[in-house]
Order: sequence, then structure tokens, then C-alpha cells
Amino acid sequence: MLSDKLKNYLHLHLLVFIAGFTAILGELISISATSLVWYRMIIAAALMIGYIKFRKINIALSLKTCIKFSIAGIFIALHWITFFESIKQSNISIALAMFSTGAFFASLIEPLFFKRRIIWYEILFGVLVILGVWIITQTEIKYINGIILGIISALFSTIFAVINGKFVKRYSASVISFYEFLSGVFFISVFIAFFGDGFDATFFKLSFDDWKYLIILGSICTAYTFIAAVHVMKHLSPYTVVLTYNIEPIYGIAMAIILFPAKEKMSSEFYLGAVIIIGTVLLNGILKNSIRLKRNSTS
Repeated sequence: MLSDKLKNYLHLHLLVFIAGFTAILGELISISATSLVWYRMIIAAALMIGYIKFRKINIALSLKTCIKFSIAGIFIALHWITFFESIKQSNISIALAMFSTGAFFASLIEPLFFKRRIIWYEILFGVLVILGVWIITQTEIKYINGIILGIISALFSTIFAVINGKFVKRYSASVISFYEFLSGVFFISVFIAFFGDGFDATFFKLSFDDWKYLIILGSICTAYTFIAAVHVMKHLSPYTVVLTYNIEPIYGIAMAIILFPAKEKMSSEFYLGAVIIIGTVLLNGILKNSIRLKRNSTS
């Protein structure tokens, strides 16, 4: 019989696999990235409301806190829009490889946000990440729009993660997600109404396949993973969770190659660059944990 720790570790890998699968759904869903994210967030928000009512969770917050959550919701919406648009402008492999550059942005943003000094090896790892991106750009210049969008997506993701990092210490993840999803829907709705084609009949006229994949994206890949990730983090160390989630691009790229071999066939230089980026991210997590363990043992 499996131990509780092993069960939670396997559950974590399932969540990371699901996270990688969102990129596959981004390829399969035919509507625009902005519409896709609008549907994703409204489905997830509706399910979150049901979960909150079922668990009888109090969602009353101060206006100031609601505004903070709303800002985070806008950043996660921007992250998802640019990520899915990166897939549509290039392919899954490009989008996921660029998504891994978030670790580089974190090394620059976290010191400013938490007022700590920049660590020397984070700069070195940042240079390696830039090298990996440069190698990919040199050989896959035809995907330059997707590369730029992927990097912007990673930046938005990092800002969201840094902001959210302070929230999870004080508030329930379901309450945070509820307000973030609602604010994201409102933000995208305003954008579509004033800068897009509006909410005409064609906006809601989707194919059966699009509805099917959107429901999977909004339920399993969003509402479920947001709630389940918090449960897992209560039983596993933050290091294990963060390092395992860094494997997401590997899962996603592997699935993409299997499911879309023609579109995802890339040059050997791309895989060299991707290995440098993803390997650097993993090495960064391992080194951070090693230093933390040494400090704890000497204190």
C-alpha cells in the first residue's frame, strides 16, 4: 500500500502533467487566444463558486484586498493570453521553452518585491537562459513572434507568482482564485467589448470540439489544479513542488511531439537551447535547496 507522502508526490506529478496538457488544448482549440482565456476563466470561476458554496467558505474581503486580487487576476489573464497566442503564432515547443525563462525573470523581480539582494549564481543562470533563447532564436527565426510572446508570457507569469506568493500565506486558495478568475473575466470582457469584435452571436457559436476542450481546460486544467495544488503543498516541501513544476515543459513538449509530430518537428539547435533553459531552471532549484539545507544544519 502506498504511503501518504508517495500518494501526494504522484498526485503532484499528475498536476504537472495536466499543466503541460494545457498547451495541447491550446493547439486543439480553434478560437482566438483572448476568447479562449475568457471561456477558461468564466468556466473556472463558475466551478469555483460551486466549490465555495459546497464547502461553505466565507469569501467576504475588504475592498483593498479585492483590488489586490483583481490586479493578480489581470496578470494571470495576460499570461494565459500571451501563452496561447504564442502557441498559435509558433507551436507548443516554442511556447513551453520560452515559458521556462520565467525563472530568469524571477531572479530579477523577487529581489525587488521582497527587498533582498540578487544572488550571484542567479545572474549566471540568467545568462545561461539568455544563451538558450539566443540559440533557439538563431535557428527558429520564423517563429520570432511566438518566441517574443512566450517570453512576455513568462514575465507575466512570474509577476503573478510573486504577487500570489504573499496572498497564499494569509488567504484560502479557493477564495484567491475566485476573485482572480472573476477579475480576469471582467478585464477580458472590457477588452473584447472596446477593442475586439464584441460579444456578437459568432463569439458564442463554437464547435462541439471547442466546447469539449474548453470544458476540460476550465475544469480539470484550471479549477481542479488550483485547488489540488494547495492540498499537495500541505504535505510536500515547497522545494519539491517548485522543482517538480519546472518539469512541466518537458511533459508538454514530449506530448506535443507525440500528438503533432509534423508541426512540432524542430531543429537540433532548438533542443539544445531548450535543454540549456530547462536544465538551468532545474539546476537553480537544486542549488537553492542545497544552500537552504546547509543553512538549516548550521543554524
